[in-house]
Amino acid sequence: MSPAVDRSAGGPPRGIALTGATTSGKTSVALELARRLGGEIISMDSRQVYRGMDIGTDKVSDGHRVEIPHHGLDLVDPGERYSAGRFSRDARRWIGEIEARGRVPILAGGTGFFLKSLTHPIFDEPEMDADRRSRLQSWLDEQPPERLADWVRRLDPDRAELAIEGGPQRLTRTLEVPLLTGRSLSAWHRRRPAAHQPVPLLVVVLDVDRAELDRRIDARVDRMVRDGLVEEVESLLERGFGPDAPGMTGTGYREIVDVLREGRDLDDALDDMRAQTRRYARRQITWFRHQLPDDAIVIEADAPASDPDALEDRVERIIEEWRRRRGEETP
Repeated sequence: MSPAVDRSAGGPPRGIALTGATTSGKTSVALELARRLGGEIISMDSRQVYRGMDIGTDKVSDGHRVEIPHHGLDLVDPGERYSAGRFSRDARRWIGEIEARGRVPILAGGTGFFLKSLTHPIFDEPEMDADRRSRLQSWLDEQPPERLADWVRRLDPDRAELAIEGGPQRLTRTLEVPLLTGRSLSAWHRRRPAAHQPVPLLVVVLDVDRAELDRRIDARVDRMVRDGLVEEVESLLERGFGPDAPGMTGTGYREIVDVLREGRDLDDALDDMRAQTRRYARRQITWFRHQLPDDAIVIEADAPASDPDALEDRVERIIEEWRRRRGEETP
């Protein structure tokens, strides 16, 4: 993995950051680590911050949330935006509070920019008039993605590829900064120092064979439908959260919106959902390959986490590395 992190903060890791592509088994490993180490879990999933979006984001069950404290879930309504910068501020606070309780912070999720906001801090965003920003966001939300992508290429070519890959929400974010400040987001990144020091973390990547990953994605989509994904999306629409709401633009929600509002065939929508999720998983894998720190460890996770021996092996490897890097004796 290429060096992408300023390690100037140094010191032993303050927590374990568990990441990997969707369906790689992060939740099961995080739960078991929390049980074994006396930990609390911080979600690093940009969709799980939304209230009322449980099935389509595959949130951990209420029972597990009672058993083990979780942070980073159900923070905002689907009509609100939640940025990596805000996650960085929230997560730093949660990490400090968890440490103060004598427990271990365990971060788990596949949103790479959330993780990088801690290991490679970003700058505080420039001041922007809230009213003008709100009106601009509403106008940009009405524009087709192709037009937004063209504007980004013109206004911030250095960030264009990243913004286009991130979809409408990141395109809008990349456009609002130059339109409201006169300077591109890339230029702000270059000119302003990071807002915080890096947080030293043990970064663990769960790696799954592509064919196995595809099988798990198909199974997850089927399970989401059985668990009531269509009804969940219908409820969100009835509450006034349309397809342009920040939380509703993710895979699964937009396809089911088309079923409910446009009469799209459900089977066709689910096939599209599976294909889009596979593409997203491959983008995650590419991102992890190029953006994570040199000292991240990669654990093969082809065997399902429901296999107790496989789960035990992964957890033991992580705990051993955690204790080694913290200078603790292994029992």
